[in-house]
Amino acid sequence: MPDRTEAAEKRSDEDFRSGYVALLGRPNVGKSTLLNHLVGQKISITAPRPQTTRDQILGILTRPDGQLLFLDTPGVHSGYRRLNRHLLRATRGALESADLGVLVVDALLWTPDDAEALRWLQRAGIPLVAVVNKVDRVASKARLFPFVQTLAARGAFAAILPLSARKATDVQRLADVLVPLLPPAPAAFPENQVTDRTLRFMAAEIIREQLFRQLGAELPYDTAVAIDSYRVEHNQQRIEATIYCRRPGQKAIILGEGGSRLRGIGSRAREALQLLTEERVWLGLWVKQREQWSEDRNILRELGYDD
Repeated sequence: MPDRTEAAEKRSDEDFRSGYVALLGRPNVGKSTLLNHLVGQKISITAPRPQTTRDQILGILTRPDGQLLFLDTPGVHSGYRRLNRHLLRATRGALESADLGVLVVDALLWTPDDAEALRWLQRAGIPLVAVVNKVDRVASKARLFPFVQTLAARGAFAAILPLSARKATDVQRLADVLVPLLPPAPAAFPENQVTDRTLRFMAAEIIREQLFRQLGAELPYDTAVAIDSYRVEHNQQRIEATIYCRRPGQKAIILGEGGSRLRGIGSRAREALQLLTEERVWLGLWVKQREQWSEDRNILRELGYDD
């Protein structure tokens, strides 16, 4: 994890608390949405499909009483490709660094993957909090009480919070619960910083988000995005990126008739990048077909994944 900066170390009040909080759960329970609302800015991509997060994302929330360093992780899942092994290493790495664990589950739903995520957290030997997300979708709130009771029996949780990750008051309540559970420590980052990820990384993630939002149900999982160049010229962010897919037919789908779908993906991604950078963005996209990209060490290294 990053060293504590000199600027951040100025926060040395005895009551100040700081530490890493691992957000863990099965795919598509809303971990990335929760992280974005906690830090007040979109730093982790979201889509109405599971397993969109492929890396450990750090989100930083600084308050007068503490600094929460949230680690958003790929959903706990099974998989045997080289890429899957990278995803699971990212999750394990978050747990090794964490001072506190948060299990995120869907309201009224418990699956074997939820149980596996809980086992990972319990093996880490850190204090645990459970978040029962998406309670706004539960028509009868009376059904929540027995679900929470059953969840409480599954582990030694310091707290269980039913909430909606999209509600500011609920997110504030979660932060209020988490800060006292962290160790006394100075801030690790300046108070205006919300992530340690670079704009280059964020650009690739934003393009990948549009693949999930604009393509069919399965195709985005066979794609990856590599940033070929990222430079600033005349107050404009100039980005060139390659989208990798597995099969020729997939390349044709991504391109669309006369390149129309690729232009749509690029247009939405460019708009999101302009909101993020608050500058004009030029975005050039290309598509390459590589059948075994998720097993190719060179491509994975180009994508920023470990061997």
